[in-house]
Amino acid sequence: MSEQELKLHVPAAAVDGVKQEIAARQATRLPLRAMYFDTPERELVRARIALRLRQEGDTWVQTVKMPGANAISRIELNHIRPGPVLDLSVYAGTEVGDALARIQGQLGVRYETDVQRLLCKLRAREGTIEAALDLGVLRAGGLELPICEVEFELLSGRPQAIFSVARSWQQRHGLVLDSRSKSERGDALAQLAAALQLAGDEATAQQIVARFWAPRNAASVKLGAEMTPVQAMSRVGDECLEQIIRNAAMLAEVDTAGVYAAGGPEHVHQLRVGMRRLRSAWSLFDGVVEAAPEPLQAGLREYFGALGASRDQDVLADTIIPALTEAGMPDIPVEPVARGADARALCGGAAFQSWLLDLYEWSMNVRPAPGTQGLPAAVVSDGLPIEPAIIPLDAAPPKPTLQPFLAGRLRKWHKQVVSQGRQFADLELEARHELRKRAKRLRYALTFAESLLPSARLRAYRKQLARVQDLLGEINDLAVAAEHYRAQTLHHPQAWFALGWIAARLETLAAEAQPTFVKLAGGKAFWKR
Repeated sequence: MSEQELKLHVPAAAVDGVKQEIAARQATRLPLRAMYFDTPERELVRARIALRLRQEGDTWVQTVKMPGANAISRIELNHIRPGPVLDLSVYAGTEVGDALARIQGQLGVRYETDVQRLLCKLRAREGTIEAALDLGVLRAGGLELPICEVEFELLSGRPQAIFSVARSWQQRHGLVLDSRSKSERGDALAQLAAALQLAGDEATAQQIVARFWAPRNAASVKLGAEMTPVQAMSRVGDECLEQIIRNAAMLAEVDTAGVYAAGGPEHVHQLRVGMRRLRSAWSLFDGVVEAAPEPLQAGLREYFGALGASRDQDVLADTIIPALTEAGMPDIPVEPVARGADARALCGGAAFQSWLLDLYEWSMNVRPAPGTQGLPAAVVSDGLPIEPAIIPLDAAPPKPTLQPFLAGRLRKWHKQVVSQGRQFADLELEARHELRKRAKRLRYALTFAESLLPSARLRAYRKQLARVQDLLGEINDLAVAAEHYRAQTLHHPQAWFALGWIAARLETLAAEAQPTFVKLAGGKAFWKR
């Protein structure tokens, strides 16, 4: 069977409020203890299968889960067991059985969960929902992670009911969207435990722990030539949202509040990368996919800019100031900045989380742009008599159109970038900034379409485009730093040193940029198959 559910983290300050709201609705309490199985080589994880035995009160249930049609859907198969006995024979002749037959290693318990569940039923206009508050721990190899989350599962009706209910609870209790499942978190914890056992000293162990909380970087997207633009946008959007949601959750400290400072400048950077990638995807499919509602676009602009201010502080502290100090700049007394504090407050805030939830729901319902539903023109009516179109019985299947569409748009963007880049030395600061954004958009769009483009041509082009982007990025960071120091010249004359150094560096980079664009223009036509 298929299940649809949405999970949100419950901050510690909100636990009592969520408990009270569920308890007031004829709630049921249920202790849950589960064992999750895999091989030492994590073969089930690699096959995207989660296999568990769970004691639900006095009952044992064997469950296998696999990904469903979208981010909130899962395929779930349950079998009642007489006790803690894993019976793989129930999957004989099924897709799961075929996958299990291919594993080479010995199955064993990888991690466990111990949870107290409080659940009730909720009714919305669109359907009926089960709300389940889970409080407990994940355990693996002597390590523990807290479980403090509420799941909203669709029992009947339309998926919109999940978001309708979750949205009201999120606003009342300050919940935080977290797309990670217990099985994903448990597998990661088991890997951490295994790595720490091999650590030879404390410094190595600290590095391993830091990597455990590392930012979620961009992942590759594989598109099929047979896909429609709507299907392609849905797949690309899902990937961008995963990068956004996971980095935002780390910055909101869903696992580490008061214990470990997990979120940092790189999480902010990767969160903004996810946002820019999503905006690039919207541009890439503009005209063939219905545009996101304006409030979602406005929110993306607002939060991208707000997080950019946090990142600018980090770049100044980590990159610009050390370079200026090495060049001999006199000290400028400045107030210490609570770096990352604004990003944490923003990502855990109700406004940002409400926008993120709306964005998540929109991503589940991507639609064609008006007038581009793929119907023959003769069938589209403008108040005139409808003339039906008849496709012959022996008609050939339509040729894939996604690759030509993407190639054409990328070719156009390439020409815009190189045309403006060849005149780089003459561009004003604002024009350079716009060129940088266009180059980023082109680079991200290339990563979305790369599975449909000739890899040999694309490899060299992408490397050259990355060089262009690095140059433009440093130029932008220096321009921002110049504004910072210009504002300090009135009270700190030492700032003139910084402005002089930045001006010289900008002149050097401008001289490098123009020939770099010329080289980019002379690359192979990556859009040709």
